[in-house]
Amino acid sequence: MPPEPELPATFTLGAIPGATPGKWIDTWNERMPRTALELVAVSVADQRRALLGGEVDAALVRLPIENAGLHVIPLYEEVPVVVCARDSHLTAAEELDTADLAGEVLIVPDDDVLGIRVPGTQAPRFAPPADTADAIATVAAGVGIVVVPMSLARLHRRKDTEYRPLLDGPTSTVALAWVADRTTPAVDAFVGIVRGRTANSSRG
Repeated sequence: MPPEPELPATFTLGAIPGATPGKWIDTWNERMPRTALELVAVSVADQRRALLGGEVDAALVRLPIENAGLHVIPLYEEVPVVVCARDSHLTAAEELDTADLAGEVLIVPDDDVLGIRVPGTQAPRFAPPADTADAIATVAAGVGIVVVPMSLARLHRRKDTEYRPLLDGPTSTVALAWVADRTTPAVDAFVGIVRGRTANSSRG
């Protein structure tokens, strides 16, 4: 094995909610035992700021992201799902189309990452929930539906909700990003790991 380049004691990786970097972290720990990988949660709203501000060395981000000054490598796409109450009629189908959602109350939280608009749905008569967790809690109470990437439905899964893939909904791309002029040996090492083990699951 060739000698390792000089690496810092810690490599800081940001990750947006729902990202699953576990397999890459495992590979890092095997290959880079002298450099600890620190995982830091970042919100989608803060993902660019965290990179430019030096809070993280690299980050798993959700596209789109303003890529000026950044290197961005798309990794995988997530299918969107409809989250509904467990007793909703929508659970009768294994998969849904946007046409199936006509007449439903579509809740779009403030941290929405899909920008989805579904013709025929109704806007709620209350202010948008602050985040996806609150939106799903509202859905669990029997009010409306929410459409999110599958990883977020899994992250916020509840016993009183179900989700179904939305076949013609917008996908969401997860990517690796870092500041272009901070391509350190540690960043290079992580990019190499990711490129060698690119996620190929469309279900995130």
